Amino acid sequence: MRVLIINRGEIAIRIAKAVNELGFTSVGVWTDNEPKAFHLSYCKEWLRLEGSSNSETYLNQDKIISLAKENNIQAIHPGYGFLAENSGFVRKVEKEGLIFIGPNAEAIDLMGDKAKSKKIAKDADVPTIPGSVGEVPTIDEAISVSNEIGYPVLLKAVAGGGGKGMRVCFNEDELKTNFPAVQREGQSSFGNPGLLVEKYIQNPRHIEVQILADKNNIFHVYERECSVQRRHQKIIEEAPSAFIGNDQDVRENICKTAVRLAEAVNYDSAGTVEFIMDEDKSFYFLEMNTRIQVEHPITEETTGIDLLRNMIKSALGQKMDISSQEEITQKGHSIECRICAEDPVSMLPAPGVVSGFDLGAMPQGIRFDHCIYPGIEITPDFDPMIGKLISFGINRDVAIDKMKEALNQLSIYGLKNNILLHKTILDEENFLKGNYSTKYIEVVKPQEKVNISSDDYEEIFTNVVISGELK
Repeated sequence: MRVLIINRGEIAIRIAKAVNELGFTSVGVWTDNEPKAFHLSYCKEWLRLEGSSNSETYLNQDKIISLAKENNIQAIHPGYGFLAENSGFVRKVEKEGLIFIGPNAEAIDLMGDKAKSKKIAKDADVPTIPGSVGEVPTIDEAISVSNEIGYPVLLKAVAGGGGKGMRVCFNEDELKTNFPAVQREGQSSFGNPGLLVEKYIQNPRHIEVQILADKNNIFHVYERECSVQRRHQKIIEEAPSAFIGNDQDVRENICKTAVRLAEAVNYDSAGTVEFIMDEDKSFYFLEMNTRIQVEHPITEETTGIDLLRNMIKSALGQKMDISSQEEITQKGHSIECRICAEDPVSMLPAPGVVSGFDLGAMPQGIRFDHCIYPGIEITPDFDPMIGKLISFGINRDVAIDKMKEALNQLSIYGLKNNILLHKTILDEENFLKGNYSTKYIEVVKPQEKVNISSDDYEEIFTNVVISGELK
């Protein structure tokens, strides 16, 4: 079996490891703007995906399928991003007799449309945020819905994702201003101007449940908390949720609810059902990501289940490593910090060249999934995330201690990065107590407490490492 990995960076490495472990041939791709991609060293073979832009390469469906057919490929894994949740691509792959390693196209369609997915959730007795059942075509209708459910409300693009196409409105005037703005953003970013109106939950927690399924079984692999976010994008995740804590009734309820939704769309791969949880631990369906998640390692660390391995086995029609929900147990605590090429104070992307990095003496229980090598250029073409630092401990306090030491040991040279921001957060009182919501960055403002005058700040960002020696 030859598996083409249509992705790059740390997720391409993670997929290659799983493919190789199963005894298959991992085939990576390189492009004209990234000819020395680090993930290729983990692949058994590699091919040129001709082009120097995403539209010419990772998003070019016909070119990818032609490349697969010309090189005796049997299966394609998209990773996350790019074509991972494109049902049209899935159908093209399957039409050519190839295997798509991911969910069926129908499930992607149903869960990719926020209006459809909300209706399916309601029909499956999954709690949903009060608001419009389907698309709201006019400002007058949006005002009517908003008056019924009460302000503040959230205008949300039907096809949105990644924090785009969302505006909070605290009154009618703000709704009138933001309505056309969300329509424009939905059209420009997703090709769909449709939007929903929902009640805006204040101080919410972002809780998500990992799903793992094949054609015969749907299991949950417990929950993760992803409430530390900037611009609606996660930067720290942990499993299990510190907010749910020892409340096993809530944990069991939200996990079973996620399975119920997955069953409603005949889900058959790895995926994630995301919820907003209110301060009283009531929870509401947010969306389903029909792919592997960036933060999947913390679930693997706390359950011992290899999600990529089982995702591949499911797509190939093989028996997964687990056969019952009872086999899946949660142990210990895991935290993931996304290491990004961005300013630690403004949190804006900071492209540049990595001149070197040093892992130092990492403590036990640390995993670093990354794509860094001396000379790699972090460009605006791709997401600024360059690695994921993951800690595991017998409990949350131990996991935090291990992560703190790992952050102290990790140095990345040549460009700005957010290691100092992570250090600040992991020393901050509210985070240590597990007392945070998706408004943490906005309200607590840990970025303003980053010590940018420290000696190591300038050293890390400007000094050059060559052959492992600081120059």
